[in-house]
Amino acid sequence: MRLIERGLVVSIRRALLAGGILAAAAAGAAEPAGEAATELDRVVVTAQSREQELQDVPIAIQVVTDTLIDATASYDLQDIDTFVPGLSVTGQKTQPYFAIRGISTGDFGIGTDPAVGVYVDGVYAARSGGSVLAFNDVERIEVLKGPQGTLFGRNSAAGAVSIISKLPQDELEGRVRTRIGENGERYVDGLLNTPLGDTTALRISALRNRSDGWLTDAATGQDLNGDDNWATRAAFRWNISNDTTMVFSWDHEVVDQLARPAIGIVALPAAPERPPSPPDPRLFLDPRHAPVLNDVEGNEESRTFDGATLSFTHAADWGSFTSTTAWREFDTVNREDEDGTNRRDLYLDTANIEDNRSLYQEFKFSGNTGRVDWVAGASYYNERADQISQVNVYTDSLDTLIRNRGLAPTPDGTLFGFFSDVLAGYGVPLSLRDHAWREEMINHADSRAYALFGDTIWKLTDRTNFTVGLRYTRDEKRFSWLNGPRTAATLDATLAQIQPLIEQLPPDVQEQAMIALGVASGDIVFNAGALEGQVVRDEDSWSDLSPRFVLDFHLDPDTLLFASLAKGYKAGGYNSLDIGAQFDNEDVWNLETGIKQVLPGVGLQWNASVFRYVYSDRQAIRLDPDSAGSGVPRYLVDTSDEEAWGVDAGVLWQPTRQFSLDANIAFIDATYKDKVAPSGADLSGAPTGEPYLSFAVGGQYAWQLGGGGELALSLRHAWRGKSRCNADSQLQGDCSVSPNFDVGRAQQRTDLRLGWRNADGHLGIAAYANNVFDQRYVLGVGNYTTDVFGTTYATISPPRQVGVEVEVRF
Repeated sequence: MRLIERGLVVSIRRALLAGGILAAAAAGAAEPAGEAATELDRVVVTAQSREQELQDVPIAIQVVTDTLIDATASYDLQDIDTFVPGLSVTGQKTQPYFAIRGISTGDFGIGTDPAVGVYVDGVYAARSGGSVLAFNDVERIEVLKGPQGTLFGRNSAAGAVSIISKLPQDELEGRVRTRIGENGERYVDGLLNTPLGDTTALRISALRNRSDGWLTDAATGQDLNGDDNWATRAAFRWNISNDTTMVFSWDHEVVDQLARPAIGIVALPAAPERPPSPPDPRLFLDPRHAPVLNDVEGNEESRTFDGATLSFTHAADWGSFTSTTAWREFDTVNREDEDGTNRRDLYLDTANIEDNRSLYQEFKFSGNTGRVDWVAGASYYNERADQISQVNVYTDSLDTLIRNRGLAPTPDGTLFGFFSDVLAGYGVPLSLRDHAWREEMINHADSRAYALFGDTIWKLTDRTNFTVGLRYTRDEKRFSWLNGPRTAATLDATLAQIQPLIEQLPPDVQEQAMIALGVASGDIVFNAGALEGQVVRDEDSWSDLSPRFVLDFHLDPDTLLFASLAKGYKAGGYNSLDIGAQFDNEDVWNLETGIKQVLPGVGLQWNASVFRYVYSDRQAIRLDPDSAGSGVPRYLVDTSDEEAWGVDAGVLWQPTRQFSLDANIAFIDATYKDKVAPSGADLSGAPTGEPYLSFAVGGQYAWQLGGGGELALSLRHAWRGKSRCNADSQLQGDCSVSPNFDVGRAQQRTDLRLGWRNADGHLGIAAYANNVFDQRYVLGVGNYTTDVFGTTYATISPPRQVGVEVEVRF
């Protein structure tokens, strides 16, 4: 009996084609070239926690198959989101930002939950730091658009992304595949599936992915933006009886590479002269052609992930019972350059260090009486997380900050440098220059969530169904902040030597020395004032009822009309960087109506839906240009109400078994209802930044070569429209700030793959090119140090990547 876990489990009966994504016909099993496909392949999903054909599910869904993953040589979700209009996965592997239909949270702090739920084999992926994992033996990815509070629960207010791994099968199967490409790409994966007896089977897979990177540090020659990670997975299935199945799986992944580089876009004067603050955007360099100069010490992006899942499914006369128990743990470090230079007097890096452990338990019951199809259950979720947010500078760069913000009454505007020169003038061989300085915010979170849920499909007539669902959720959180004293070991040792000498200096110099000592004794970035060094604790709870109502009507056996009203919920929480800051839960109501139709005579299927949502109390992280009056920007969580309407549509045409075309499109008009940004900009009625339009199209043709095997050509193109800017977009780095390059411009990507497989399907060779036309884009501008040091950096998209692949199966 096939295990059905919580989430979307798709059982593909033949060669797969779902949500506009083509799966090629199996080698040797294809029909003669040119023969018409009289019926499209049927795809069965459990989007509503019961088996239904995809075209009968009254939800906007796009399914990404393993065929698309292979055709685009994708490694994780960040490589594939371009081909799913309405979905965006940006940022870094350990600090990603998810958005569906323009809704996202954009915060990796442990006090804030994401608005998009990511599920791996039916289990919630907890923090965003553990959600972008390698595609290791993935069967498919299902993207549910719109709130999924009733079916998926908490933190799926915008939608859900469900990643489903392949389960152990009863036949022996094996594979070894390798890719070699530009920029030192070296990828290899392997798979072994073997039955261990009449009732048991084991499936083991592993992969290794490395690359040198496609950027080079102009000063050191070091390769940047490379990959270095590996992953393993093991799954064991035991058919305990004809009615009971157990599946145990274990996942392990290690990421150990350099953090994303910061490309400085300010032309620096010769040292020791400092750039003007703030810089003139008209003089910004184009980051696609500017030199990369990063000097972050301890540069690192790393993650160690472990997860185990145990599932039992039992079938009875009344229905079925499923128990899912899961444990997840990961540790991440992300330390990256924030100034885009290699100068000590402009140095600033940030580090995010997190340790996360979670436990999940769900019990689910389901049944079907003919007139009533029902699902009910309960779940428990516990997460414990520790996070350290660091800012690392030098006294030289602190002097730049002090001078630029006018914080020191000295002739040159500096403090440490000026006093060092004074000491030298009196023959004191001590200096306050070139000392490392670290500030930290330390957080701990203990979160629990309890839920009861039920969903019932009432068969009103042979053609009409009415669905009512309801989930009750209670979230409980305990949270703490500790703004520890700054760490500067060598500076403290120097100050200890200087202090006995102060009384021997002239009175005016003593005054300057006391000012320097006062500044040097406390935090500047995480300036908690009287709370420095104290643990501040808070706890709270939030409850929610998330209903959904769906009416669907079969106009004929191949045409479905539907309308739905659903609520999504995201728990309240805390801002990790702002002591004592708390915010309430978020709610989104989504009204949607649509159509799904199959025209088997011409090999065509299509779907379209129109939606409107209202989002209340959305929490987002935004740059505050002058937090707490310290002169140092910080990323804080702010609140807004949003509204949007839009259209999702998809079409697939498969006139023959050898040829197919597909397209998916998303249109959205998203605006703020009520919002004032931390910068003071009133954004009420302004666009949220989400582009109006995005789409993806693709096609594949396979030539049957008889005894010579099969040759298949795949071509895919994706386009994402221009960002819709508002009065705060430039500060946040989301829109253009310079005439020399565009941020937020429309983006496109074209992927091409040509592959051959021999007649028995055991050997495959392919050549592929991602981003064929080498389109390069400026993804964002980092303004963290713009008003502090006069430096600004940007990030850019990767170049064209060409490679070859060899695969052996048995």
